[in-house]
Amino acid sequence: MSMPFYVSPEQLMKDRADYARKGIARGRSVVVLQYDDGIAFATENASRALHKISEIYDRIGFAAVGKYNEFENLRVAGVRYADLRGYSYDREDVTARGLANAYAQTLGTSFTTESKPLEVEIVVAEVGRAAAGDQIYRLAYDGSVTDEHGYVVMGGQADRLGGLLAEQWRAGLTLPEVLALAVRTLGAAEDGGEPRTIPAPQLEVAVLDRTRPRRTFRRLAGALLEDLLGAD
Repeated sequence: MSMPFYVSPEQLMKDRADYARKGIARGRSVVVLQYDDGIAFATENASRALHKISEIYDRIGFAAVGKYNEFENLRVAGVRYADLRGYSYDREDVTARGLANAYAQTLGTSFTTESKPLEVEIVVAEVGRAAAGDQIYRLAYDGSVTDEHGYVVMGGQADRLGGLLAEQWRAGLTLPEVLALAVRTLGAAEDGGEPRTIPAPQLEVAVLDRTRPRRTFRRLAGALLEDLLGAD
């Protein structure tokens, strides 16, 4: 009679965490940065169909790295959550904090009960009427939530690229300044070698613009993005 195979809960959770981290590390990084008039999102993404950055609601944006089909399901669930809450209560009752809590439950439940954890890391950001009201929440594969300030990087090189942003980001940067910083950071070489210049068509960029009246999310592409990147 063969002995049953036993794995301690600690080992099981460690294996799941390692599995999720490896999946996320394969994805290209996404950077999210506050600027004077809002919050900017940028990533290297040549696809025009498969977005890593999206609108959730009037003042809320979503960015993700990892497995596309998994974070796309989360995005759709977030839109449904926001629409239902806004319809049932008031549009002002839809907040990044509420959305982050809902995502944390979904990710945490999946991590502890499913056979395979979700290989995703996401950011939910809400632009305030003033910079002090901006909210940026980063959610890990296990449902843990971090309240971020100023900037955040997700993906394979997150720690290294976060270090570069820590040296160069400051409050009050303009949109051209943060976009130039984002593109420089995404193109930074791993071993201190020659940095890459990522052309505008290879970038996916969007902003939550607090100067817009209701729907603050807009994508930046084509000639507009070229002009902004050339304006720094």
